[in-house]
Amino acid sequence: MTTQEDSHQLQACLPGLRRYARALAGALHADDLVQDTVERAWRKLEQRSGEMRPWLFSIMHNLHVDQLRRAGPPLQELDDDALLPAPERAPGQAIAIGEMDAALGRLPLGQREVILLVALEQMPYEQVAATLGIPVGTVMSRLSRGREKLRALLDGRPADGHGVPTLKVVK
Repeated sequence: MTTQEDSHQLQACLPGLRRYARALAGALHADDLVQDTVERAWRKLEQRSGEMRPWLFSIMHNLHVDQLRRAGPPLQELDDDALLPAPERAPGQAIAIGEMDAALGRLPLGQREVILLVALEQMPYEQVAATLGIPVGTVMSRLSRGREKLRALLDGRPADGHGVPTLKVVK
């Protein structure tokens, strides 16, 4: 039987779930992902063990992964109008949200999820590990690699993690 306390805990997690859903699935599909998460959580509330917040984020993560598997690889229409160069930025100007969003979208899903949960939702590594069902060491590794790739992408360097120029030997 669900209690009023369960209902309040679930409601308190909604803003974080919305943020995470928008970052994972985009604005167009975020509300559906949150609704599916809350619906599944409500049906399985009596089976919950542990804290509400990581449990809800685990449900959302699993739903999102299932949706990605069903949908197959993403397709993007190409047309000449869509391939415009990025606008110039003034020196010292803060990174635009659109640039950050695009760079996050280029990260592998595992790294993106960890970065979003740690940076956006401010979850401790242990909660992120429980949410995603991975060891804490994997969380730290994905976070480190993801941050490095993100820095490279935002700096305009190759996102291969190296960023070191190669030297040519001239004979």
